Amino acid sequence: MRHCSVQVRGLLTRAELDRYNALMEVGSYLESQSRYDLSAIVQAEVDLLIQPGIERLKEKGRERDRMSQEFMEELRRAEWEAQMKKLQEEDDE
Repeated sequence: MRHCSVQVRGLLTRAELDRYNALMEVGSYLESQSRYDLSAIVQAEVDLLIQPGIERLKEKGRERDRMSQEFMEELRRAEWEAQMKKLQEEDDE
């Protein structure tokens, strides 16, 4: 059985995580019994179950990118304003 990442597991709801853990336990048991045909079905269910967590992780990444972009724009704006102020002071002299 393939586990999902720690980041994705951290974004699953309690109910999703409980179901994930139960499915992984069932899948591991099936693999120990060499029932790979059935464990593949369980793995497919796990893959479907973790999709909301993957989407939440993607959204967190997009939000982080937006925040970084806003921060960089603020830095550029502050730098531009400082340059304009310096030019204004030079013109006043």
